[in-house]
Amino acid sequence: MKAVWELTWKELIRKRVTLMTAIMTVLFWVTYWLVASAVSSEKDTVLSVSTVIPLMENFAQASIILTVGFFFGAFALAFLSIFSSVSAVTGEAEHGVLQSVIARPLHRWQWYIGRWLGFVSYVFLYALILFVSIIGICWFETGILFEWTALLPSFLLFASVVPLLVSLTMLGSCWLGPLGNGIGMTMLFGMGWLGSTISRMTAAGRAARIGMDNTATLDTITGLIRLIMPADALQQRMLHELLQISDLSEFMYTNWLPSLFSSGEVPSNSFLVYTALYTLILFIAGILVFKKKDF
Repeated sequence: MKAVWELTWKELIRKRVTLMTAIMTVLFWVTYWLVASAVSSEKDTVLSVSTVIPLMENFAQASIILTVGFFFGAFALAFLSIFSSVSAVTGEAEHGVLQSVIARPLHRWQWYIGRWLGFVSYVFLYALILFVSIIGICWFETGILFEWTALLPSFLLFASVVPLLVSLTMLGSCWLGPLGNGIGMTMLFGMGWLGSTISRMTAAGRAARIGMDNTATLDTITGLIRLIMPADALQQRMLHELLQISDLSEFMYTNWLPSLFSSGEVPSNSFLVYTALYTLILFIAGILVFKKKDF
């Protein structure tokens, strides 16, 4: 299992997806830094919370910068999770690599878990680098430094999409080819993002009282979408924990700008437990399907 884990890392380092991810990440850092610098230098923006209390204005700017950064960071993390493991089973079977590996005295479940650990640990490291860089750039431009009690759970929530997406993608690779699996997982992730976006919009509409009261059907649809693909909902909870919105709302109205503070229906602890069980079920299902599949 350890050897498969190590081979997975070596394979990922040689893949073009890693090179493309590195190039796009550097471009993202440059662009994000320019955006953060522009936002932090704008003092008379309409997004300012107060011109009397500079601290609150800096916090508002930091919130904008973090929201933008983690919005694009979540997409980068999701795409690396998907495309690093998109050909984990069927792709290698098509090239004849898998047949030579499973012929050795190695249990199929050991090979599957070794590959899963390799993919998850690799993308988890990328998540750590991305998280630290986004927080670091925000701190450099605004001076807002968040507490460790907020950073640690926020990072775990940010990186929790990695095992979810890797488990789902590897399960899909047991049936679909690399191209079909990649397209399917990308569309599924996009559907989850769309469901969360609609949820935020309806919540903001109800808060502003602009005729968004009769949304029971829409709430049911978005709720089902979030259950199928809870990745973006986890990012909502991450921003909620990082910005500590529940504490901030005690002395500040936080629904005035949905893209900044309002995260719609913030996932509860029960939803986090569901997501963990959902990921575990996908992981176990992948092992069972792989053990019974003929190559």
